[in-house]
Order: sequence, then structure tokens, then C-alpha cells
Amino acid sequence: MSFPLLTATAALPAVGAIATAAVPAARRTAAKWLALLVSLATLALAVTVLVRFDPDGARYQLTESRSWIAEFGVRYELGVDGIGVALIALTALLMPFIILAGWHDADPLETRSSRWRPTQGFFALILAVEAMVIISFEATDVFLFYIFFEAMLIPMYFLIGGFGDRAHAGSDENASAQRSYAAVKFLLYNLVGGLIMLAAVIGLYVVAGNFSLQEIAEARANGTLDMATDTERWLFLGFFFAFAVKAPLWPLHTWLPNAMGESTAPVAVLITAVVDKVGTFAMLRFCLGLFPEASEWATPVILVLALISIIYGALLAVGQRDIKRLVAYASISHFGFIILGIFAMTSQGQSGATLYMVNHGISTAALMLVAGFLISRRGSRLIADYGGVQKVAPVLAGTFLIGGLATLSLPGLAPFVSEFLVLVGAFARYPVVGIIATVGIVLAALYTLVLYQRTMTGPVKPEVSAMPDLRVRELVVVAPLIALLIGLGVYPKPLTDLVNPAVKHTMSDVQKKDPKPEVEAAK
Repeated sequence: MSFPLLTATAALPAVGAIATAAVPAARRTAAKWLALLVSLATLALAVTVLVRFDPDGARYQLTESRSWIAEFGVRYELGVDGIGVALIALTALLMPFIILAGWHDADPLETRSSRWRPTQGFFALILAVEAMVIISFEATDVFLFYIFFEAMLIPMYFLIGGFGDRAHAGSDENASAQRSYAAVKFLLYNLVGGLIMLAAVIGLYVVAGNFSLQEIAEARANGTLDMATDTERWLFLGFFFAFAVKAPLWPLHTWLPNAMGESTAPVAVLITAVVDKVGTFAMLRFCLGLFPEASEWATPVILVLALISIIYGALLAVGQRDIKRLVAYASISHFGFIILGIFAMTSQGQSGATLYMVNHGISTAALMLVAGFLISRRGSRLIADYGGVQKVAPVLAGTFLIGGLATLSLPGLAPFVSEFLVLVGAFARYPVVGIIATVGIVLAALYTLVLYQRTMTGPVKPEVSAMPDLRVRELVVVAPLIALLIGLGVYPKPLTDLVNPAVKHTMSDVQKKDPKPEVEAAK
């Protein structure tokens, strides 16, 4: 039997989480280093998956399949396509930076008992989320996916509610109440979506007799499984609702600004750059793969919701006074672009959406982590409390600017390629939708440049006059992310070569071909 590489990639951070949580209370630094080493080892395994994956080979590779709950047709089935490999690599790549950025975020307060181990708990929860996200990208059994899709809510709930942002205006009691509210709202929204999905998962089993994604797809292809139209549409809605909450898509988005605003910056990155990608990934793998006809039926409404997300999220970002909530609303706008690319039903759109998932993860991590370093120095999230930072901390300001320019998809930085492909793909089939979506680009430039102008330029405010520049640990976090943004912006070919074959399979699932350009015949 070959080495179970996919299982190992997900199991290592899970074991690391248990080991980190078990570190004695007095050994906080040891717990941090253990978590960092586990995340680096997981990254090494993810790189191995990337190297061993052949984009031109079978659709699902490195597969593992074992009987689990035989009475109900549940199997432990794993496999990755190019899209899954790209997102596993993104997850494993970001985790060491998240851990380094949050190195001191969970250090215990002096008022706490020495038996309380917040540091160990913080890093153990981060590793637990990593394990659950990775196996979600690997699962090809619907029931197995559902278990970890829901289970990741538990560690995220404690990360939001138990380790909130210490740079909070108001009393400690008020801060604690707002963190609790954000954590409960996050949990309730996603639990409701998960419960609706559970009903759809059960319905799928009644119709198909098993939970295997590959077996259901083969049965549909050879005609042995023929879902009634209404049945397929109801099942699609059950799955899509849960994924739209996780994504998040307007009007199911309202938990995200609260969750990101009340979290530490590394946890905010974990939410929007890692966990939320499970929702958009699942739309490609499960909604389009299992319910192609229903996906086409729902496309007009989903495109409208995506457009609303793009413009609504950007407009609210323009009006924000809180740095972290601005990034949260900007992310809602970006997820609108991702969902637009998925349901444009073109290869350019879906390739762009997949690249957008990866590039948005990198750009949001860069911007939010630098913002977190800024906030920790000043002790405030309010934009109005800053000014003239570039004169006292030029490296911090410069990296903040690059992260912001990536957020607005400046040509030469990685997100530009993604956004361009999404718009081209949308315009090819739905020209009006593509034109309206470009409004989001203009608004992105507005909220990004205004944020930079108000925080970094102008007279130096007395409160920031002694602000230190980025330290070595912080540079180690930011520099590789900036390098990736530039590298993938200049040369995205390795990433496109990885995901394009998987996108062709998805297009085949929905039986769609790219529309031919209408070119007037030469006279």
C-alpha cells in the first residue's frame, strides 16, 4: 500500500494541535515553536502533494478509499484535482505566517491564573482549523466533507470569542460582549447553513444510494442515475445555501464584518483567506459536479447576488471608519467576483475564480497582517486615529501600500490576473453582467487609496510619532507574501497550468462550452 499522503497532510496539524494543547502552562514559548514547526512540516507535505500531482493526469489523484460506515454507504475517500491542490498549498503556505504574526496575540494577561493556558489553546485551535480545512479540500465523499465542513466551526468559534482583538475601544466588558456577539453570530449563521445542507445530504443519499462524488458522477454520466428536476433543484439549493453562508454571499454575509472586526488580525486572515475558501471551492466541486442542471437553472439569480455583493461590499468599504471592517467588506466584494466567475460558466471565468481564491488569500493576508501590526502599535482600529505613518515607519507603510494595491487588483500584482479572467469570462456569456461588475474595480481603487491617504500620509499625529517600523519577525511574515504577489502577478503560468485541466472537467460536468467570439467575417 502506498503512503497515504493526503491523510498525512491533514493528520499532521491535527496531531500537532493535540500536542500543542498538552504543553505545560509555563512553556508558552515551546508551544509556539511546536505549532510553527508543525505548520512548516505540513507545508512540506503540501509541497509534496503539489509536486506529485500531474495536471494532465487523471481528474482525482493520490486517491485513498476505505470503508467507514458500510451500512450507510459512507466511505473514507480522498482525492485531489488541480483546484484542490492549489487551495491546499494556499492553506499550508499561510499557516506559518499566521502563527508568526500572532506570536504574542495570546500571551496571558497578568490577571489570569498561571494554570490558564491561552497561548497553547490559541495555537492548538489554529492547527485544528488547518487540519479540517485541508481534509475538506481532499474529501470526495460528500458525508466526509460535511463532517469537517461543520466541525471547523468549533475551533473558529473559540478563536473569535476567546481570543479577540485587544485594540478595542471601550471597556473590557464591552469588548468581551462584542467578541461574544461576533462568535455567536458566526456560529449560528454557519450552523443554520450546515443544518440545511445536512437535509440535502440525506436527500442525496436517498436518491443516489451512496455519498461518493465520483460514483454519483459516473452514474449520472451513464444514465443509471436520473434525478427528477425538482429533486435536483431542491438538493442544489440545500448545498448552495450552506456554501453561500460560508463564502459569504450577500445577503448571508453579515456575520463576516463582526467576526473579522473582533478577531485578532491572524484569526481574521484565517477566516477570510482560508476558511471562507471552502465555500467557494465547494460550489465548484459539489454544486456544479452533482447538480449541473440545477446550477444552470439558478445561474441568473446567483449572478445578480454576486453583482450585489461586488458593489454593496465595495460601497460599504468606502464608508468604513474601522480598518479591519473595511478589509472585511472588501472581501465580501471580492467573493462576489469569485462567485461571478464560477457561475459565468466559462473556462476563463472559472479559471479566474480559482486563481482569485488563491490570490485573494495572499493579498488579504498581506494587507490584514500589516494592518494588524499597525493596530498593535497604536492600539486603535479607527482610521481617524492615524496620519503620517509613512514618515515614521516607511517600511510598514510601503508593505501596507503594496497589500492595498493588490486588493484593488493593480496590473503587475497577482489579483489582477484573476479579476481580469473573471471579467473576460463573465463578459463572454453575460456582457451586461461583466460591464456592471467593473464598477467594483473603481470602488476598490477608491476605498484602498483613501485608506492609505488617511492613515499613512499627511501630518504626523503625535500618537504615531514614536511608532517603530516593522521588526524582523514581522518582515519575515510580510516579505514572502509581497514576493508572491509580485511573482504570480508577473508570471501566473504555473498556477494556471495547475488549475486549467480541472476547470475543463468542471465545464464538462455542466456540459458547457465557451461561447465563440462574434467576429465579422473578413470581406
